[in-house]
Amino acid sequence: MQLLRNIYQVGGDINGLTFDEPGALWNDANSYIIKTGQGLIMFDCGCGDTMDQIFANMLYWQLSPDDIRYCVLTHPHYDHAGGAHLLKKKGVQLISIRETADAVASGDERCCGYLYHKTFTPVTVDRLITDGEVFNLCGTSFTAMHLPGHSMGCTAYLFTWDDKRVVISGDVIGTLLAGDFGWSGSIDFDKKKYMESLLRFSAIDTDVMLPGHGMSYFYKPRRRVEEALNAALMQWR
Repeated sequence: MQLLRNIYQVGGDINGLTFDEPGALWNDANSYIIKTGQGLIMFDCGCGDTMDQIFANMLYWQLSPDDIRYCVLTHPHYDHAGGAHLLKKKGVQLISIRETADAVASGDERCCGYLYHKTFTPVTVDRLITDGEVFNLCGTSFTAMHLPGHSMGCTAYLFTWDDKRVVISGDVIGTLLAGDFGWSGSIDFDKKKYMESLLRFSAIDTDVMLPGHGMSYFYKPRRRVEEALNAALMQWR
């Protein structure tokens, strides 16, 4: 579905766009496509078993999977990065922070395949980015914001689109109506670091927040981040 002009959500089982297994939710995270004049940029790629569904959703909007130039990963969990090896075979360049790259290269428990009763297929990231780095893809400038806690690799990506400040936030914030935080069962979950990340994130003003699961935020997303920070301060100290 189209979220903004030339920005699409093409995967995500909470929204009903993709399904890994009948009746199973949380198995397939939100995947986003940004359409530029120089090609397509994907953010997160789902579990892998839904890649055909993602590609079919793209084709509905006349977005060719062959035009994907980059896939940027928000973190290494199976539901977000399980399909990365399939994109790699198509020549798509993978981009992430080092902590995510290390996890997906090993395919170990940090990728949480055990949660889905599946084995993560290891894959090598092509380009490492760092916290605060401004990088350009297909003529669009992005800023990486490392926000560990849900996993050590959690990264949000900020950019300006049609005069709107947009952030693709992964699982830093929980899904609306389903909790304030990302899942706490991962091997490298860290409450202290998570609170520090929420405090840092709560200082950022954006117009649109595109999360890792569920519905997007088009009205003062910073308020939602502040709510999550408040909940963490009350529950985790």
